[in-house]
Amino acid sequence: MPHHINIDIETYSSVPIARAGLYKYAQSPDFEILLFSYSIDGGPVETLDLTAGPQEPVLPLLLDILTDPGYIKHAYNAAFEWYCISRWQRWTTEQAIGFLPQWRDTMLQALYCGYPASLEAAGQALGLPEDQRKLRTGKMLIRTFCVPREPTERDRRTRIRPQDEPEKWKLFREYNAQDVRTEMEIGRLQHFPVPDEVQRQWVQDQIINARGVAVDLELMQGALALDAAATAPLQEEARRITGLDNPGSLTQLKPWLKQHGCPAETLRKDDVSDLLERPGLDKDARRVLEIRQETSKTSTKKYQAMQACVCADGRARGLLQFYGANRTGRWAGRLIQVQNLPRTYLHGPALDLARCFVKARDGAAVDLAFGPVSDVLSQLIRTALVPAPGKKFIDADFSAIEARVVAWLAGEEWVLDVFRTHGKIYEAQASQMFGVPIDRIKKGNPEYALRARGKVATLALGYQGSTGALVSMGALRMGIPEEDLPDIVTRWRNSNPRIRDLWYAVERAAIQTTEAGRQSGVRGLLFSSEWDESNVFLTIQLPSGRKLYYANPHFVVDERGRKRLRYYGVNQSSRKWEATDTFGGKLVENVVQAIARDCLADAIMRLEAAGFPVVFHIHDEVVIEVPPEKADLDAVIQILSQPIPWAPGLPLGADGWVGDYFTKD
Repeated sequence: MPHHINIDIETYSSVPIARAGLYKYAQSPDFEILLFSYSIDGGPVETLDLTAGPQEPVLPLLLDILTDPGYIKHAYNAAFEWYCISRWQRWTTEQAIGFLPQWRDTMLQALYCGYPASLEAAGQALGLPEDQRKLRTGKMLIRTFCVPREPTERDRRTRIRPQDEPEKWKLFREYNAQDVRTEMEIGRLQHFPVPDEVQRQWVQDQIINARGVAVDLELMQGALALDAAATAPLQEEARRITGLDNPGSLTQLKPWLKQHGCPAETLRKDDVSDLLERPGLDKDARRVLEIRQETSKTSTKKYQAMQACVCADGRARGLLQFYGANRTGRWAGRLIQVQNLPRTYLHGPALDLARCFVKARDGAAVDLAFGPVSDVLSQLIRTALVPAPGKKFIDADFSAIEARVVAWLAGEEWVLDVFRTHGKIYEAQASQMFGVPIDRIKKGNPEYALRARGKVATLALGYQGSTGALVSMGALRMGIPEEDLPDIVTRWRNSNPRIRDLWYAVERAAIQTTEAGRQSGVRGLLFSSEWDESNVFLTIQLPSGRKLYYANPHFVVDERGRKRLRYYGVNQSSRKWEATDTFGGKLVENVVQAIARDCLADAIMRLEAAGFPVVFHIHDEVVIEVPPEKADLDAVIQILSQPIPWAPGLPLGADGWVGDYFTKD
């Protein structure tokens, strides 16, 4: 039986980790580990003060344990401890990666069971008492000892050391040790174990994050320079019109707009567009909104994020958070947020030319050839991610993965037949809905207008959505009259009866399992009640064997007297741990997105095994960096399209491109 060591460290670096990420933080020349707390096999927590010099004979023994495969290393957000320790011990990249399978991430265990990511929030959600959670003074102590200090006229120190604040340092040692105890308490969730395959995916994720992706520094710097030149006069104009110190501030701008007959609760991109369409809009309000629309297009923060996190070798690392999307287990973006980049509408030679102009910092040429600089810079953000010199990108993505999965799960055979043959799902959906031969739905025919209805219905209605879902998916912007939306909903549901039935079957199974505590099955999904002395879950086992966890499931009665299923989870808007209602369509959405995630994870493992190293990925899309002679798109598509053993009959398809920078094909 292996031994287990739980670890928590406290570190110093002059690089701000929140903006720059773990890798640049730990690569800083002044990076050091200050405190190292650990517990072996559940024993007492020991704390080493690494600022106090050699710790004989404890430290050599500990260092042996850190490389001993007979000891499983546990840490909360283990990627941090693993990488920081590898820098501290000066392990080569190959050595560090070789030790990765010995690590287990307690944060992954919490996320797998549906709990929040932060140690403090997870402890609170699990009901741990205050002394078993992060001490609230911890953030203050971290600010004191772990980050640089801004010098003042009276105090020139740029850093506080242990001897400067001995009482606070003593408290910091206690805080560090308490983190290990809290982590060990959260580790008791291992009664609901992370599957071995998910653990292997976590290891591969660390390899991908450590590999990183190159940034076109010349393009990034040119974009930042042009943005500053383009936005400065617009911001000054907005200040002059409004009289506000910072018209970009929502807090300042909202009252001003209200005074000018334009009240608004939020000013997101779509909100601003809607406000600008209002008849009789005050001319000053219109101009200020136009300026906001124009300056928000630059997405300058993306370029600034690149600048903040790119390492000395020109690569940005740590862009993906494993299991970062609560409930489904999909990845989330970090730092540059590659999962949320603006679309690119320029293509081919025009895109190449625009990149050249930006690198030359020629804003006049950009404006003359392509229009407003801000819009072009926004489009070029993706292209700032590039392969290393002498290499190529292969980009490939699953085609309509969620539409395929929901049809496969429900047994909607006509949809599956479309994907097994011509693949024109939007045309086929319109044909089914409106009784028009599919060969009539092509450009040049009046029936082609029905394709937009088939498309928006396919994208919006698979999870029990109604007219509101169509609006959110852009039906009105497509020119579909609002009065036609109910008819589209009815036609789609009548054309997809098995998907419609799946919503209600899944909801019944979840309710029955929660009520009676016994297992229920729906089309390869297994619903169970699972519990220990502290936790109760409704779980849904997916075809891959992975489970979705819903904590503390219970019922409430709504205003119509209907029984509603409710569970505790992280609210995606407030980010708070709170009760959340659910229903059949929402549960189906969770399941479908989770299965799609498992398809991607499976593909990544196969690509890596075949010698196609992934540098980042986005939901259903992978970006691979290879030498030109290995840029075999067909081989990559074949790997993505392979049948998956745990999903017999699921027709997968993929498409992609080979290029010299990232873009949206």
